[in-house]
Amino acid sequence: MASFPDEIIDTLSIDCLIFGFESGELQLLLVKHAEGISKDRWALPGGWIKYNESLDTAAYRILRALTGVQDVYLEQLRAFGDLDRFPVRRVLTVAYYSLVKPKDYDIIPGFTASDAKWFKVNSIPAMPYDHNKILDFGLSFLKNRVRHEPIGFNLLPEKFTLLQLQELYESILHTKLDKPNFRRKFIKMNLLVPCNEKQKDVAHRAAQLYRFDKKIYDQLAEKGFTFEF
Repeated sequence: MASFPDEIIDTLSIDCLIFGFESGELQLLLVKHAEGISKDRWALPGGWIKYNESLDTAAYRILRALTGVQDVYLEQLRAFGDLDRFPVRRVLTVAYYSLVKPKDYDIIPGFTASDAKWFKVNSIPAMPYDHNKILDFGLSFLKNRVRHEPIGFNLLPEKFTLLQLQELYESILHTKLDKPNFRRKFIKMNLLVPCNEKQKDVAHRAAQLYRFDKKIYDQLAEKGFTFEF
């Protein structure tokens, strides 16, 4: 087996889109650069790949080093290679994404990040390089995904209300949905299981709680469907 040096490839990088859902809004995890040409700017968690590691290994290492987030499922989104995406030299980046519950993770900035925190997707600052373009592509990808496979298992609490589910879809699709129509379609899919309990300790009228039927969820994720909102 070939031996590779433990050195970075300074023309190939990883960038991570870590989406979360909190308080009815889609959010994105960003880091503040502590050094380099983008010092003090907020950006996607990212860094250089080493010669002696795979793309996936690099993605997990970089995300953990910059934010403390680990034990998540990262999926490769696509590569970005515009000629002018990096101002100093030609750099290609491979973007990964993940859908997580923010409250499940303690955010601990480190390595080349001086800070890390969640931003509402509709309040993202201007990021360096082509990170805003990568985000736009990621959001378009999610919009298409929710129309062809279920989403929410990794974003919503285990027990959730129909309003929380609708708010998730509205935040991804960036549009207001008709409540009766949305609920009717979801219930018809047999994807939701009533928990036979309601919310507790809420100021408003307590709503019925539901959970996903994991077996049907996985079947729909594998086979796909067409969901018109």
